[in-house]
Amino acid sequence: MKKFAVILAGCGVFDGAEIHEAVLTLLAIQKLGGRYQIFAPDIWQHHVVNHITGEEMPEKRNVLIESARIARGSIKDLKTLHAEDFDGVIFPGGFGVAKNLCNWAFKGPDCEVNPLVARVIKDTLEAGKPIGAMCIAPVLLGKVLGAVDITIGADPGDARKVEQMGSHHVNTTHGQVVKDKNYKIFTTPCYQLAANLLDIAMDTELLVKEMMDIQQPRSFISLR
Repeated sequence: MKKFAVILAGCGVFDGAEIHEAVLTLLAIQKLGGRYQIFAPDIWQHHVVNHITGEEMPEKRNVLIESARIARGSIKDLKTLHAEDFDGVIFPGGFGVAKNLCNWAFKGPDCEVNPLVARVIKDTLEAGKPIGAMCIAPVLLGKVLGAVDITIGADPGDARKVEQMGSHHVNTTHGQVVKDKNYKIFTTPCYQLAANLLDIAMDTELLVKEMMDIQQPRSFISLR
């Protein structure tokens, strides 16, 4: 039975993890016969957004504590994640990825990725394990790895920003998963496109299935 690490960026689309993508990823893993453990970094959110008005609120919230809402309390600090303990890592999307795990929302292609997140990405690929990312989360892989094939949907402006990082953007619609030609990286658009729950359920399940179907392990890759 394969086990996946699922990394969240808070709770709520505008300042944390996209809840539909997160929950449907967990469902897909179990539906396809796998197990999961949820992780999040123990850091402060960039800000807190009122999800009714879209306005910033005068609060401070912690990414790990907020992510625990989705995990029903069963969550671990990202610093305890060891790639050898899992068969792959998955990043659901949400603005929290672009605000908390990196600062793509503010700096675009010039963004910085949280060092712990970057370490997990490199360690996972070096161990020959796959990484899945959906919605905006593929920008983490593009920034850390450079020349990789990823998708964040079909918007021309978004595609140009991805290309500016040195990555190759592949335009996609729902029901499509992009696999990089060199690394075990799988990406799918989810809410980067207009979508309903059926679309998100399809995208997340296809991504998880692709990750489960690949052969492991692979020879060591050095990304240092």
